[in-house]
Amino acid sequence: MVLDGGLATTLELRGHELNDDLWSARLLVDDPAAIRRVHLDFLLAGADCITTSTYQASLPGFRKRGIDAVAGADLLLKSVRLAVEAREFFWRETGNRRGRIRPIVAASVGPYGASLADGSEYTGDYGVDDSELRAFHKDRWDILSASGADLLACETIPSRTEAMVLRDLLRETPGAWAWLSFSCRDGAHLRDGSAIADVVAACGAEPRVAAIGVNCTAPEYVSELISSIRHATKKPIVVYPNSGETYDASSGQWAGDASYGWDTQPTEWVRLGASGVGGCCRIGPREIAGLRRALL
Repeated sequence: MVLDGGLATTLELRGHELNDDLWSARLLVDDPAAIRRVHLDFLLAGADCITTSTYQASLPGFRKRGIDAVAGADLLLKSVRLAVEAREFFWRETGNRRGRIRPIVAASVGPYGASLADGSEYTGDYGVDDSELRAFHKDRWDILSASGADLLACETIPSRTEAMVLRDLLRETPGAWAWLSFSCRDGAHLRDGSAIADVVAACGAEPRVAAIGVNCTAPEYVSELISSIRHATKKPIVVYPNSGETYDASSGQWAGDASYGWDTQPTEWVRLGASGVGGCCRIGPREIAGLRRALL
């Protein structure tokens, strides 16, 4: 399965100013058509799965902008509708004539740190206890799990603690499915230093975890991470690393080389056992089109 790329960074490259605590979710209010267009472009490029613009959206985050809980819930549902509309248009107009599988819509569940907009999603060091973390996630979880998305994409998880909170919410939600995707600092550890094999083993025992993987991680670590995950679970593996560039949270700028391995590495990732491959930050429709050509 070919996954999509980075929604927010694609919007930025198209001239949208996202220097905002809500990031791409700001456009749910200001320019929803732009979000739908990027979803459609990823589908046209070859993505079999698109993720919603809810990564950095949360009811507390909306409240800070003067948006009450009812309106905030409507915006979360709107994000799913935009992705579903793009999928249905694509499938009706072109997709089912190309021999493609019908694409799926994954509702993005970003980490607590994403709502803080301070880079703490890259450390997992939030300064909150488990109950506060659960309370933050539960309201959004309940809305998105009943939104009509095909599954939840719990992504960029930096710590074992947050992984367990999300796994437990899944256990308590009959009928819901999710993948869990971790942000890693090297080929064997989450951002908080937890061994990925241990966390994967704890999460993989949950029947409705549809897949386990890594994202928003440097691509040079992915091959080793796939091997670590495969030794800990038989679940399908999804990988969608960033471009290879490094993000500086203090300046809001990207730096470094964006060319690492994207012409050859995806086939290696599939050979090692990845079932779903895509991109995260700074990977746009052009790169996803190349990825699909390389893999299929």
